[in-house]
Amino acid sequence: MAVLPIRLIPDPVLRQKCHPVEVFDTGLERFAQDMVETMHAAPGIGLAAPQVGDLRRLVVVDLSVGDDPDQLKVFVNPVIHDPEGQDSELEGCLSIPELTEKVKRPEKLRLAYQDLSGRPQELAADGWLARAICHEVDHLDGVLFIDHLRGLRRERTRRQLKKLLKRRQEELSES
Repeated sequence: MAVLPIRLIPDPVLRQKCHPVEVFDTGLERFAQDMVETMHAAPGIGLAAPQVGDLRRLVVVDLSVGDDPDQLKVFVNPVIHDPEGQDSELEGCLSIPELTEKVKRPEKLRLAYQDLSGRPQELAADGWLARAICHEVDHLDGVLFIDHLRGLRRERTRRQLKKLLKRRQEELSES
């Protein structure tokens, strides 16, 4: 297993729509393991394939950040169904470090997906699991959590992001 480099905004891969996984083999299993290791090392509770430069529809989620193996979920070709309710909570993203903002997400949902063997699965999720799933599935469609912001919060976040990107460029030019 390996820790993969996480792509940071404004990397164009973060804005691309991912392709369905069609080949379910040991290579896919190894890649999923690398994604899990990368997510835990970050540390984070979710990671989508484009965040490590891969355009397959693959997501890993672990609300325990590696503390409870039963909480680790791997979703291949996930599709969200039947979102219910709405909740607004603070979110961040491994691809946009140092930036958090409140985002509205469904309180509950159903997820259709395939496991690493290609078998169809379904999951009912609520709370933080539903939020993490929505966040990561958005990545598969080239959508970032900041795209859900409106009005003053969107404008404030845009200014913060400009400052972060400018500081990152200055740090890179100094090294």
